[in-house]
Amino acid sequence: MADHEPFKEPQTSNGQQRQFAIQRIYIKDVSFESPNAPDIFRGEWNPTHELNLGTKVNKLQEGIFEVTLSVTVVAKVGEKTAFLVEIQQAGIFAMSGFSEQELGPMLGAYCPAILFPYAREVISDLVVKGSFPQLVLQHVNFDALYAQHQQEAAAGQAPRDAAATPSQH
Repeated sequence: MADHEPFKEPQTSNGQQRQFAIQRIYIKDVSFESPNAPDIFRGEWNPTHELNLGTKVNKLQEGIFEVTLSVTVVAKVGEKTAFLVEIQQAGIFAMSGFSEQELGPMLGAYCPAILFPYAREVISDLVVKGSFPQLVLQHVNFDALYAQHQQEAAAGQAPRDAAATPSQH
């Protein structure tokens, strides 16, 4: 991914050109567990799913950031856990010409949105390889999650991760 041309926008008011480039996308950590196999395969398959998301930003050097998207999916049938998948999908992003106010949404929403399809693919593959029906995670609106996190931070109740949302489907 390092060979892509950086995205360039018109110059900002201070004359500096905005640039954004993906330097690398990679899996930092991955785990799949099926603690109740093989018994879980014998019953009716009517699971509930819980999805938890989190982001972490690490400044590597001036204008270079590592963004890590953590995704955890737990599938349960009744009280029994069918499977648990955890992934930390990371990317290294180069950004210049952005103000501090612009960097927040770039690192907290835009970069995680880039990483999510990669994490979704790994999760889907792991679930199938675990002998479960394919799981395709729905699109996540990281802009809305980032805005919610900012509101919570302003109210003094933000979690440690940039975004955390449980959901059931």
